[in-house]
Amino acid sequence: MFTPDDVVHTYTRDDAIQDGVLVDVSHPAKQAGFTIPLALTARVFSECVYWPETEAAVQDESGRLWDVLFMAAVAARAAARRGQGGRINFELHVVPRGGRTPELTTLSLHVGPGDHREPVATILAPDED
Repeated sequence: MFTPDDVVHTYTRDDAIQDGVLVDVSHPAKQAGFTIPLALTARVFSECVYWPETEAAVQDESGRLWDVLFMAAVAARAAARRGQGGRINFELHVVPRGGRTPELTTLSLHVGPGDHREPVATILAPDED
């Protein structure tokens, strides 16, 4: 129905990573058991991983990232056992910046096609697309 000449503009996953809309965490995700590329939305990175050096040293980015990846991996394995795919929600406790008390946070793990129809995963807030 459409030809490549009909496309006005495309915005790829690679474009989103280069622009900072997505944060590629594929390498550390392998340690958590992911075998496909994984990215976080900028919002998830900002709210659940980023920890400025000016804040008290109760948290650090690598530990916060590991918490997100580990809980996503647990949720992915549980969903696979149930035969569930696509988008799944999972919960973890996150210490908000400027605070010390963890808050229960819900995130979503979406597995779908990448730029070349390869399987890729994205962790995003439940109200993000």
